Amino acid sequence: MTLQKWKMFHIIFIVMKKIILTLGFILISSLSFSQDTIRIKHTNYTTVFSKSKHYPVLVEWWTTKSMVTCKTPLKRKDNFKPDPQLIRETDIAKAYVGSGMDRGHMMPAADNLCQSSQVQDECFYFSNMTPQPHTLNAGSWKTLEILTRELSIKNDSIHVWCGSVGSVKTFGVNQVSIPSKCWKVIYIKKTKEFRAYIFPNTKDKYELEKLKVRKEDVEKLTGFTFKVK
Repeated sequence: MTLQKWKMFHIIFIVMKKIILTLGFILISSLSFSQDTIRIKHTNYTTVFSKSKHYPVLVEWWTTKSMVTCKTPLKRKDNFKPDPQLIRETDIAKAYVGSGMDRGHMMPAADNLCQSSQVQDECFYFSNMTPQPHTLNAGSWKTLEILTRELSIKNDSIHVWCGSVGSVKTFGVNQVSIPSKCWKVIYIKKTKEFRAYIFPNTKDKYELEKLKVRKEDVEKLTGFTFKVK
């Protein structure tokens, strides 16, 4: 083998080694993620819940005009409780006591008051909750919830994805993680328009419009791809 061929073989070997190591890392990461998360389907939403962080990394649903415009909506009952499909990991009510964090709905309670009591109860499962400072939960996060309902009344069908990423610190005996960011992507079916937002999960106040990003930015942050089937 000539020196030139040997150098070429050596370069190919190094490149192939890097490719194999990269693929191996991706595979290990994917397996770790799949072992840590569980997908749970409820009447109005599907959640992908992290068993280690104790919050949903992804919640997905449709909000429609009929869901939010009934004449006699149910009275809201703050019936927070474990998800019966994942009781041990979502039995975290006591952790929130004295934590200073709100139990932040991913699919909003107000989107679940025009059907049955069971549907309302499902939206209060902790598999639909993320720790949020009150300034976020009652601030720009709530502003977007209201806007989404308004858009559903105007355009009928809105597809929503939202969730959280990261871990700033943990609290409670369950070691519930406080995410560094929350995010939301909405798709307006009538106009085929995407809107995307990334929220710092802090006590700082932000105007909603300043949190608007590209859908691709949320995909890069989360690793999820947002497509309407």
